[in-house]
Amino acid sequence: MKIFKISIIAAALVTSFSSCKDFLDVEPGNSIDAGTALNGANDARNRINGLSRLIASSSYYGRNFELYGEVKGGDLTVYSQGRGLDQLYSFNQDAETNNFSGFWSQIYYCIAQTNDVLEKIDQVAMDSKAQYANAQGQLLTLRALFYFDLVRLYGKSYTQDKASRGVPIVISPASYNSKPARATVEEVYTQILKDLKTGQELLGANKAIDNGYINYYANLAIQSRVYLTMADYENAYSKANEIITSGTYKLYENEKWTSSWASMYGTESIYELGINEGEADLGTASLGYYLMRRTGGQGGMFYASDYYLNRMKEDNSDVRWAILGRDESSATRMGAVYKNLGSVNTNTSLPLNSLGDKGNTNNTAVNIKVIRLSEIYLIAAEAALKKPSADPAKSAELLNAISKRSPNRPAFSSATVNEDAILNEKSKELFGEGHRYWDMIRLNKKITFNDDFQGLTIKTRPKEIDRTFEKYILPIPQSEINANPTLKEQQNPGY
Repeated sequence: MKIFKISIIAAALVTSFSSCKDFLDVEPGNSIDAGTALNGANDARNRINGLSRLIASSSYYGRNFELYGEVKGGDLTVYSQGRGLDQLYSFNQDAETNNFSGFWSQIYYCIAQTNDVLEKIDQVAMDSKAQYANAQGQLLTLRALFYFDLVRLYGKSYTQDKASRGVPIVISPASYNSKPARATVEEVYTQILKDLKTGQELLGANKAIDNGYINYYANLAIQSRVYLTMADYENAYSKANEIITSGTYKLYENEKWTSSWASMYGTESIYELGINEGEADLGTASLGYYLMRRTGGQGGMFYASDYYLNRMKEDNSDVRWAILGRDESSATRMGAVYKNLGSVNTNTSLPLNSLGDKGNTNNTAVNIKVIRLSEIYLIAAEAALKKPSADPAKSAELLNAISKRSPNRPAFSSATVNEDAILNEKSKELFGEGHRYWDMIRLNKKITFNDDFQGLTIKTRPKEIDRTFEKYILPIPQSEINANPTLKEQQNPGY
């Protein structure tokens, strides 16, 4: 079997490879042959660099995963069908076609890479293990993130049916003949937390040297996400609060929020993937390209929905308007999104609709912000409100730290803070970052789609769904069922 050599520069080759391989039929690789033993911490770091390029591919955090969360969550809509990935919006998906198998293959490929390096670390001499501790902690944390994403894509919500089928758990380099069955959702979450807790003990907490890598606080941030999804609000609050009170990260002041999107590793950045112009740049396969205004037949696959824009219209002075530009539907509708291009309106003397006629020259080349401190404040706000020792005053304080982006809105108090207020603020702050759908699903909220924006007729889903809609989770791709017959009787309902 061929061994693929993956470097930061050659990551695009891996993306195309992973989309057509059985998830177990891979030879892990990096900038050195997969069969080569580790010769020091730098070798492990090189492997993590290569893994980061896989995570940043268009099949994962480079585009599709964020699109999935915003499009299916109702905060993005389509101007017309047929422009690219509009099946996400229409839920026109089945096991054979439009199955978005890239999620399954790419994430399991990341897991295969991770397992390979973890095994190599296990094989080094005991007196050499200490130098690999940080790398081991990063890899365990990343594997937890991979499984967290997989189980949400393919398994029912933990708060709906944790005994239902999740995804196969593979935590060691697997042979080609391995045919694992799907573990339960609860079993997957148990593995996720095991990896996170083990990884936490191995990681350092120095932001200055950890930019672009997983550190102790990134691990806590992922734990807070996981616990929130499990409705374990006490633990979600505890992990989020530790990050906030550490003082390691700082929220952007209003005057710096806009420019942060064109910056690298800002004060809010807990984990972001480095993307440099001319190096592993996704170009027209990037998220930014899909959300920018369509010009000359380029870009503009998705725009902000009316529902999102109506939230923003609560305050026309909200600083977050600056990442929006006019879309092609009119001279005034601010539906194009430039957050993911780093192309923003920093001149407050210009009308807001002056933004949006162009992005940057190569459509991406800005870092992918995977975890920001703003999200942690919002997790803590919800958890403080719902934990057994509920603290509405603390919840309001945390929420106000984010809602200050909207200077003309009245502050929240212990009497006015509630779940919907937190979700609306989270929608505004994290728009384009892929969170909305997961929030709506875990809470079983109704998601309404903006089909009437351009008078679309969608036959593959109703205008409004919640998690009673069978297709709210993806099908196991038929190609994976063919490769692993164990999955044949384990397909998701509705497919």
